[in-house]
Amino acid sequence: MKLYCATGNPGKLREFRLAARPGIEIEPLTGIPPCEENGLTFEENAAAKAIYYSAHAPGLLFADDSGLEVDALGGAPGIHSARYAGNDQANNERVLREMEGVANRAARFVCVIALAKGGRLLQTFRAEVEGEILRAPRGEEGFGYDPLFFYPPFGCSLAEVPADEKFEISHRGQALAMMMNYIVYTT
Repeated sequence: MKLYCATGNPGKLREFRLAARPGIEIEPLTGIPPCEENGLTFEENAAAKAIYYSAHAPGLLFADDSGLEVDALGGAPGIHSARYAGNDQANNERVLREMEGVANRAARFVCVIALAKGGRLLQTFRAEVEGEILRAPRGEEGFGYDPLFFYPPFGCSLAEVPADEKFEISHRGQALAMMMNYIVYTT
């Protein structure tokens, strides 16, 4: 079975493929003009993308909206995580600047995946993982905010663990597992 995904992010695509169940092949949908992300929540953005792109896919399609929420920043960067300052390095630098001198470092990664077919939303799946913002980046693995995100049960940043270990506990891994269960047991 082919399951289409709406992402141009190679890091996300690698993680999506890690989640695939046997017999499910995840393929990116390409050549479609980008969908406007003007929702106010992760759910609204994921649903809008899934509905839009699924109208162009020959089967099931999923889209995600995910990001980092930092308590001391009022939930920012939130839905603007990918474009907070322009690229991964600039995004991380901005968060560190805004967190200078802040004691409360609590943060979470959030992922919402929306599954659609033929322009119709079927279901959404939300997962979160709690952690803290480090005072400096650590690690070379992962992408995005992983070098800043300290995960207490591992005792290190998410950029300091191999992708398969990160994926087991990550927001994206959990949301994808929920979606895969839905596909296997419902569709």
